[in-house]
Amino acid sequence: MIKRSIIDFTATSILLTGLVIVASASELGRVQVGLASVYSGGSTASGEHSSPKELTAAHRFLPFGTMVRVTSRSTGRSVVVRINDRGPYVRGRVIDLTPVAASALGLSGLESVSLKVVGPS
Repeated sequence: MIKRSIIDFTATSILLTGLVIVASASELGRVQVGLASVYSGGSTASGEHSSPKELTAAHRFLPFGTMVRVTSRSTGRSVVVRINDRGPYVRGRVIDLTPVAASALGLSGLESVSLKVVGPS
């Protein structure tokens, strides 16, 4: 079992300290807040081709296949996406969304969001 103090580290802290967390999505802290951004195209870290028309996203450490509810903190709109890539690697950003997922939130640039793990795929 993972100690709660480790779960509260940010992904950046984990990378900087060299800690490796191997855990199921249910063992991780279930809510995360930060900025969402939009990305599309190319291969993903999971080996899939990223399609701008699929409800998928990149997250630094959630396991591939994890389903996450992304909610805009300004509008309350939400969308469920499947994690299939790694990133974003920009400070303060917690998730990169495909264009269709961003559109569901009304996102055109950066948006403050909350993430809640809703389960494995």
